[in-house]
Amino acid sequence: MLSTRYRVDKYFYGTRTCGIHLFNTPGHCICSKSGCRVTRLSGGMSLEPDRTQEEEVPLPFCAPCRVVEPAAPLAWLALGWRDFRRAWPQSLSYGIVMAATMATVSLLAWVYGSYWFMLAMLGGFVFMAPVLCVGLYAISAQLERDQPVSLVRALRAGFKRYLGNEMIFSLVLLILFLVWARAGSMISIFFPATGRPELADLAVYLGIGSAVGAVFAVFTFTISAFSLPMIMHRRVDAITAVVTSINAVLRNKLPLMIWFTLIIAGLLIGAATLFVGLTIILPVIGHAVWHSYLDTIDASAYPRHEVGITATPRKTGPTPA
Repeated sequence: MLSTRYRVDKYFYGTRTCGIHLFNTPGHCICSKSGCRVTRLSGGMSLEPDRTQEEEVPLPFCAPCRVVEPAAPLAWLALGWRDFRRAWPQSLSYGIVMAATMATVSLLAWVYGSYWFMLAMLGGFVFMAPVLCVGLYAISAQLERDQPVSLVRALRAGFKRYLGNEMIFSLVLLILFLVWARAGSMISIFFPATGRPELADLAVYLGIGSAVGAVFAVFTFTISAFSLPMIMHRRVDAITAVVTSINAVLRNKLPLMIWFTLIIAGLLIGAATLFVGLTIILPVIGHAVWHSYLDTIDASAYPRHEVGITATPRKTGPTPA
């Protein structure tokens, strides 16, 4: 077992000299450099730790994930509801702003566009929801660390401190949304040509549209299920976070499909209540997403942020994170 790396001025083996060598015990080189035959130090030389070359431990390509039970999404929702109750003024304020934004955009799409354009805008929120919920992750992180819950600090942590990686991720989601919108316009060729189509005539159009939308929604969920919580939690880049999310979803297909279904059902219920229900549903889901990340992803190999909410370990939970 190597204890450290040492440096000496000279190593001798006949006339051969060599550079820096590795020693497990003083005086015995086990350097693996090609051609090095030095076995012992010249008499009287002392070993000195080499501070000039610090070896960095390589980080894993993606964070490992745990295999969770199919019922885990229900536990995540329960934890999300608990966080909502503990910080209801901040969470409810966040939900009201998000719901009002969705309602305003949908209303403008209905007035100045059409029914189908409004549905397209509502679908677009599915792509941008992971980014919009970043502030809720920060609120849950404050609660876990017994920190005073501050909405201003949560927004600063969510949308300013990690802005670089979040902008990269947002750009990816925007591209997905634009491709999805283009695909939606191409599907219009399946719309019946009759003036007043019956439901049976719309079956093919609705079926193909739903299938295409589901593919884009599932892909978006796969790359974003754990990406943004990981970016906020540890010092990682967007690519590592996305690969980690994809790996975790593929290894937990059934639980994450249940989780995806619960999220979509919650959004539909909230939209059916004229967006009023979203003022509570969105914050609960946002808090639950944070707990789903902590329950599924083991990001302990990655360094913490030097400043910010997640710079200190959490005080609640089985292990510090």
